Amino acid sequence: MKHLVILGAGTAGTMMANHLVSKLPKAEWKITIVDQYKIHYYQPGFLFLPFDIYTEDQVKKEGKKFIPKGVNYIQKKIERISPEANTVTLDADETLNYDILIVATGSKIAPEEIEGMAGPEWHKSIFDFYTYEGAKALRDKLRDWKGGKLVVHITEMPIKCPVAPLEFSFLADSYFKHKGMRDKVDITYVTPLDGAFTTPKAAQALHHLLEEKGIKEVTNFNIEHVDYDNHKIIDYAETEVDYDLLVTVPTNMGDEVIARSGMGDDLNYVPTHKATLQSKDYENVFVIGDATNVPTSKAGSVAHFEAEILTENILRYVAGKPLDAEFDGHANCFIETGGGKALLIDFNYDQEPVEGSFPFPGIGPLRLLKENRMNHMGKLAFRWVYWNMLLKGIPIPFVSSAMSEKGKKIEAIV
Repeated sequence: MKHLVILGAGTAGTMMANHLVSKLPKAEWKITIVDQYKIHYYQPGFLFLPFDIYTEDQVKKEGKKFIPKGVNYIQKKIERISPEANTVTLDADETLNYDILIVATGSKIAPEEIEGMAGPEWHKSIFDFYTYEGAKALRDKLRDWKGGKLVVHITEMPIKCPVAPLEFSFLADSYFKHKGMRDKVDITYVTPLDGAFTTPKAAQALHHLLEEKGIKEVTNFNIEHVDYDNHKIIDYAETEVDYDLLVTVPTNMGDEVIARSGMGDDLNYVPTHKATLQSKDYENVFVIGDATNVPTSKAGSVAHFEAEILTENILRYVAGKPLDAEFDGHANCFIETGGGKALLIDFNYDQEPVEGSFPFPGIGPLRLLKENRMNHMGKLAFRWVYWNMLLKGIPIPFVSSAMSEKGKKIEAIV
């Protein structure tokens, strides 16, 4: 009996378990998935929790219910990967041997990386919304907040869902308008980038929305520390931005187990071949989702597209065939813009977000880089798709893992 071990039962790991359980011969392969956490979170929902759009129960479920029958589920902390020995050490010195390893350990925020961020004002006047606890604490703060200077800040790239901080800014604008207190709130968006997004076309469209909504933009801001006593963030050029309420996206890093195992880069992401999703250092190790260092968005849609490619490459590896399935960096993201509207962007390694129709060329019904209510409904519908299709490895109709160029005004990334 051969052993395939999946580390992490988040979005990517759970999808891989569901994909592979029906495709690997049960008489030859045992599949084991390991995760220390009992609860599975719908992380895109954390964006909506602070604004009372989603409830707590809508963004969390017991993780085990999504692990398919036939997969051995272990709820334990992963202590170390020993790729030279093909073993994984769990809590209490339990050891798993593997023939194939899939690393799906994700990423998390590390506010301790910035001086003063995780200090005494953490979840008091300084908040994140990238964790369940942070989003809940921010919700409770916003319910009674009387207004002032709201700063939405990104520490550094890469981060999970690069558009989420912008979405938070837009939803905040809409939220305070609805409460009749927008005139009491000054919103500033602070980013280390030289524009609102990572690609020029989308940055242009999103900058226009920031201006339209009266949200100030501070670019090229590389934070050095948080002066929580005086409510300021200060960058290496000694630029200061004052705040009354700081909503920050801290440094995102891969899991500590990657550092303990000596398998990652400076941010604990695993060096990964961007097309095949095979580890660059170990032939029988594959990496998926936020754990990789591939140059595309860390988002649920990316993990979904990667899972389809990786499943094919795992099967080819098992059969002793070359890994010829290639991931093109496809990402597909709804961007909430407030007021019941949203944008949709579709892009990959070589193609930046452009205008067009999705998923049907010339028909849509969704429009790319166009703010409308249909896209907003698509964003909200994705929660049902996530729990009922995505996690279970069920293909989403008419949406392929490779980005289609049909129906789009193609302009390659220079």
